[in-house]
Amino acid sequence: MAEPHRVRDALRASMTAWATLTVRDDQARVTLAPDLDVLAPQLDAIDPGWSLTWACDHPAPPIVRARLSVMGATREGLATAHTLQDAKLAALADLARAYGVTPTSDAVWVEYDPDDGANTSELETDTPTPPPAAERPLPPQPPRDPQMEKARRHIEDLLEQLKVAGRGGEAARILMRGYGETLEESRAIYKDLHALLKG
Repeated sequence: MAEPHRVRDALRASMTAWATLTVRDDQARVTLAPDLDVLAPQLDAIDPGWSLTWACDHPAPPIVRARLSVMGATREGLATAHTLQDAKLAALADLARAYGVTPTSDAVWVEYDPDDGANTSELETDTPTPPPAAERPLPPQPPRDPQMEKARRHIEDLLEQLKVAGRGGEAARILMRGYGETLEESRAIYKDLHALLKG
């Protein structure tokens, strides 16, 4: 079992990204979230076989589930946000709360430009550890497409093989874009993961 404080420290150190939760005209509500490029090398040092998987529970507005497994310990986060990428970051931030890592402040409003996105340049990213948040109930699951479920199972089976091969971190980077919102996208992701396994 992974030492939870080492994972917590890795998550805390990676809290340098911003997820845009909502947009109203020229304003965006943003929250601090872990940056996977910062987090991945630290998790590699704790457990080379760690994995991070994503599931898009609802496409619009995007609701994303993130599942982190480190040395047998698994935690999940669930969030909705402005875009799929932002929902992934927000889900990762929600997952970090399971380890007691939360930003020092609540989500904040900043200027928003449709081309440049949210202006977070003046926001602080220092995140000491406040007490862990209370558990919240999950929203109801939307109906599932049986073909997409089958594709997801194939991807998850391949992920298990990649974890065993010590390539869970590389697989997590491929899955930053999720399991795919269509069958074609899921097949493309499966091919990328399969190539990683063969490589």
